[in-house]
Amino acid sequence: MRLAVNDLYAEYVECVDNCRYEAWPDFFTESCRYRIVSRENYEAGLPMSALALEGKAMLKDRVYGITQTIVHAPYYQRHVVGHPRVTAEKDGGLTAQANYIVVRTKHDAFSEVFNAGRYLDSIVTEGGRLKFRQRICIFDSVLVPNSIIYPI
Repeated sequence: MRLAVNDLYAEYVECVDNCRYEAWPDFFTESCRYRIVSRENYEAGLPMSALALEGKAMLKDRVYGITQTIVHAPYYQRHVVGHPRVTAEKDGGLTAQANYIVVRTKHDAFSEVFNAGRYLDSIVTEGGRLKFRQRICIFDSVLVPNSIIYPI
């Protein structure tokens, strides 16, 4: 199972790093939860998030925004993800976590660390493959530069 979790994490970052946003929602269950939140708010139990999406339909709406409506200076992302650690297995699912760093490269600028933190995930098997039921991206800083457009 641990190898399958490692593959899930690797396939996820390959998808978003290669700008295949239309495939991004396929990594989640229909009734998923995706949240990007500061470490300060997460540890204080506060609900305020930089981004909070409930259900696969909201993820698909985000993809539409990324590809069709959001106006921004384009950039590339590259994720460096630590080895995922499965922390619990119960009720037909598991929880896992891994540290991450996202490097952003704008077309006319040098690469920079854009976001760093950890993933806290609830993972289940659906349709014969592992999917995220919940992915919480907890970033270490209090602020994010400008805005978060692409999935972390």
